Amino acid sequence: MTIIITGTSSGIGFVLAEYFGKKGHHVYGLSRKYAESQYFKSIPADVTDNTAVQKAIAEVLKTETRIDLLINNAGMGMVGAVEDSTKEDILKLFSLNLAGAVQMMTAVLPNMREHKSGKIINISSIGSEMGLPFRGFYSASKSALDKVTEAMRYEVYPWNIEVCSLHLGDIKTNIAENRVIAKVSQPYTTVFNKVYTLMNSHVDDGTDPLEVAEYVEKLLGKNKWKAHYYFGKFGQKIGVPLKWILPQIVYENLMKKYNKLD
Repeated sequence: MTIIITGTSSGIGFVLAEYFGKKGHHVYGLSRKYAESQYFKSIPADVTDNTAVQKAIAEVLKTETRIDLLINNAGMGMVGAVEDSTKEDILKLFSLNLAGAVQMMTAVLPNMREHKSGKIINISSIGSEMGLPFRGFYSASKSALDKVTEAMRYEVYPWNIEVCSLHLGDIKTNIAENRVIAKVSQPYTTVFNKVYTLMNSHVDDGTDPLEVAEYVEKLLGKNKWKAHYYFGKFGQKIGVPLKWILPQIVYENLMKKYNKLD
């Protein structure tokens, strides 16, 4: 297959690109920084820049005749109280997590439509299913991407193009280094520090990104995709069905306990 993956300079994206490259697929990794690897071709490109995106896809199609799979992995986190978040930080987050992913899909769809086949995986978060304390805008950005994914499934199915959201729990990566951190005002300082420490400990104890690659490989073996898939530790995945079935106040109390806010 010809596979395009974004956010491949480190973390999950790099592991995915190397994993599928080692399997013999033609893998192209797009990221702002060049990634050194013998298993995939790195193309420096900022996915928030549509001109750069179009140029990168054109470069891929100089060598390949078709694009079989796009994995929209590029993204960033954002932490801080809703009250303290600035318009600039919010727009920066949505520019990458939502608009960047949409620009990538827009760039590959003409080729997929031409060949009447193709698959797109949008990397989302289990946190997109609920408003997480001090991560409200991150949850919102991923939730927005989920809804775009659902809408696209109706729009592209006539061409046999599959689209899904893959919701990840905490994965052991260096995501903390790339987070947008809003300035935390005095009323929130104590509780934010408590939650932030817990947040980072969950990442440090997260799932190995190689397991994500293995899960994606299993997804590719399915004939038809559901709109949403969830991958992570049981304690995180269980939060999704509980959100659906529990009264809101009960669910909020559970979340407070989980985040040590009680």
